[in-house]
Amino acid sequence: MIRLILEAFLPYRLHRLGSVISQKLKGVYGRKYGMTVPDWRVLSTLGQFVQLTAKAIGTHSAMHKTKVSRAVAALEKRRWLARSRNPDDRREELLTLTTAGLKAYNDIVSDMIGFESALTERLGVKNVAELETVLMQLEQALDISEQSSPSSQRTTSAE
Repeated sequence: MIRLILEAFLPYRLHRLGSVISQKLKGVYGRKYGMTVPDWRVLSTLGQFVQLTAKAIGTHSAMHKTKVSRAVAALEKRRWLARSRNPDDRREELLTLTTAGLKAYNDIVSDMIGFESALTERLGVKNVAELETVLMQLEQALDISEQSSPSSQRTTSAE
């Protein structure tokens, strides 16, 4: 019988790292705003792209439509999100952040950048550059196409 040593199995290690990082980040926005991971993913995706459909948010953030729907409802209840009819397809709604939603987004992003800075500082510039290269290679190998550029455009100021 062949045994798989999970701690040496790359997919397991990547998943574990992703889960730990996600939970640590949840500590940042969860403590301050009481948000769930899907709430943050919807908020952050709208913060980045300004206006999207729920379907596009699900595609970008790799979330199931029911999780997106619940997060949209939660953000709408907080009055952080507004809906409008899609003029190109009346069956769809376009979602945008409200002024209050943008304020929360900007506040959380500041903390997220701090989290990332602390993490990358521990790794060092050379290791971060190598990690970015390896991550891009993995994304290409798995045919993961991103809608935005990777790290080179990680943060921009809102206009």
